[in-house]
Amino acid sequence: MISRERVSHVDTAWLRMDRPENLMQIVGVMTFVGRVDAERLKRTIAHRLLCYRRFRQIATQDAEGAWWIDDADFDIDRHLCHSLLPSPGGKSELQKFVAELASTPLNPARPRWAFNLVEIADGNSALVARIHHAIADGIALIGVLHTLTDERIDSGQDTGRDTSSDAIADRHGEARDMSEQDDLFWRLILEPLSEVTESVLKVTGNLSGQCLALRKKPTAIRDYARVAGAIAGEIGRLVLMAADSPTRFKGKPGTVKRVAWSEPLSLREIKAAGKALGCSVNDTLLASVAGALRGYLLAKGDAVNGAEIRAMVPVNLRAANDSGDLGNRFGLVALELPVGIENPLARLYATRARMAALKGSHQALLTYALLGAAGMAPGFVEEQLLRLLAGKTTAVMTNVPGPQQPRYLAGQRIDQQMVWVPQTGDIGMGVSILSYNNRVQLGVITDKGMVDDPQNIVDRFSDEFEKLLWLVLLEPGDRLDDPEAVEVSLNQPVRRAPLRRQGAPSHPSA
Repeated sequence: MISRERVSHVDTAWLRMDRPENLMQIVGVMTFVGRVDAERLKRTIAHRLLCYRRFRQIATQDAEGAWWIDDADFDIDRHLCHSLLPSPGGKSELQKFVAELASTPLNPARPRWAFNLVEIADGNSALVARIHHAIADGIALIGVLHTLTDERIDSGQDTGRDTSSDAIADRHGEARDMSEQDDLFWRLILEPLSEVTESVLKVTGNLSGQCLALRKKPTAIRDYARVAGAIAGEIGRLVLMAADSPTRFKGKPGTVKRVAWSEPLSLREIKAAGKALGCSVNDTLLASVAGALRGYLLAKGDAVNGAEIRAMVPVNLRAANDSGDLGNRFGLVALELPVGIENPLARLYATRARMAALKGSHQALLTYALLGAAGMAPGFVEEQLLRLLAGKTTAVMTNVPGPQQPRYLAGQRIDQQMVWVPQTGDIGMGVSILSYNNRVQLGVITDKGMVDDPQNIVDRFSDEFEKLLWLVLLEPGDRLDDPEAVEVSLNQPVRRAPLRRQGAPSHPSA
């Protein structure tokens, strides 16, 4: 048994990023159909979550660096809470409760995670999870969530030995030196990136071929030079990158947060609309987010013509055989959302073009390496890096694919789930798109001083998607390639039936 283990350099960077105004904790919410039994939930977490050693370790820092140390006095009851929402105990109260927890730091003297089981007035339950980013990134935590849940309602009573838990224990063992994988940047470059789990943004497509060639012919020094030169170019672009448009979404954050999430949309409808428009699901969703942000600014009386909002987007850099590891294995790319474009079809095609431009980018690998370097360097160096990235950015945006079948936790079916990654530096907005059970939801977390009503943003998300869907339904296919050709249709009021929300009965005229 190893009682002390060095924290990897990348994870050290996330550990040191904690600020009162932006806590480095990933916040997740699940809502359930029916009441979750607190004792059964406790047994499930004890048997399945605690097989990951990180959840029984304290992260500490001393003159020699950062360390994972086993918590000799670990008590699961310190990490599980049971709460009752104040009256009337609905969605609004749950959102306020989540926002309060998002502003509450985890106890640094204990393993940095906490689960709050919440009773909702309608007879259902919710679970609010907070996990420090130093433990794992969002992709890894989706894997943890999958471990906690079951495919069937009667699976895994967690009263004895659990098969999935045994598999986890065998896979993760006791002594895994995660820092070795972060120290060598060129090791990552030489990994067979063709085996890397396909990221949501697919930004590593062009790099995959280069790295696979390097692996087959490691003596090709000129290829090393080419990749190194490309990364050097990315460094120059990152340093010289202009700040995005000044909007009410930027400023100096405080310690009070606001949280909101949308009602689910049908993933099948989004796929169908995107295919008809020659765009991916991600293009369609991101363009709808841009439209929602634009609509919010207009409603507040702000000028939006030509405005650009830059979002830092995490990109998964895990190889397929690393999918079960904790820790952080992602880079960041900068995506400009074209909120200054009024025409929703033109906005969609602009988003598609920008996504395509990122496919050949080395930004994800560069920022991953920079985070590792920041974790090795003195704290003031990390501060400068944060200032560089956050000062030119408005939001952090994630797009996480969850399971597309219903899942059960402690015997209750999960109805909806959302997750937000933390914001760094002075970034005051986090945007999350998460798919689950063939439905998609948008979640937004904001700083109260910048945006006090994020529900006003998420409510516009479905409207923006509906604009694109109605164009697909009403316009001839040969006109959809030209946004200007449908400008007249966009400006004419169309009397239309409301689109069917996921789970709602079909409209007679649909």
